[in-house]
Amino acid sequence: MRVILGIGNPGREYQDTRHNIGFAVIDALARRLDAGQPSRKWQAELSECRLGDERVLLVKPQTYVNLSGASAQAVLAFHKVTPQDLLVVVDDINLAVGTLRLRANGSAGGHNGLKDIEACIGQEYPRLRLGVGSPRPGADQVGHVLGTFAPDERADAEAMIVKAVDCCLAWLREGVVVACAFNGPLRPPPPKPKPIR
Repeated sequence: MRVILGIGNPGREYQDTRHNIGFAVIDALARRLDAGQPSRKWQAELSECRLGDERVLLVKPQTYVNLSGASAQAVLAFHKVTPQDLLVVVDDINLAVGTLRLRANGSAGGHNGLKDIEACIGQEYPRLRLGVGSPRPGADQVGHVLGTFAPDERADAEAMIVKAVDCCLAWLREGVVVACAFNGPLRPPPPKPKPIR
């Protein structure tokens, strides 16, 4: 079994916020993999599906972002799954909207949800970071992540969700090294201007 866990906050008021991009990816994956009706266990919403012969469990903790670790730990323990077979999908304010960064392991990078997961299962699990952009200078970080994408960001946010689903499927089929091919922005950056002589 492989497990993909999206970090987010439960409740309709958080549904389209930047902090809930992990939940949005899980929902899109559930649609793509034709998962059944979700059940509730281990303080999480769970959807089980298959990709070929592989059982896949999609997890949305219902404990709020900062307490995501309890669900992750419970799922791994019950199904006897190693942390390397858990992919965590999470928002990242240090990446531009539309940018993906998949790593086989690493640090929490200041994200409280990842800190809690690491406190429960350690750092040796893959994580897929989705860029949600940084707050404007002087703006409140909490207000930024609990806010929605600006109108001019929405198309890129939606395209990023699709790309993240493709990345998750590549991780399931071929592993983290191959899936890292999805890292980077949605489109290549513009070329640097040539120096004037």
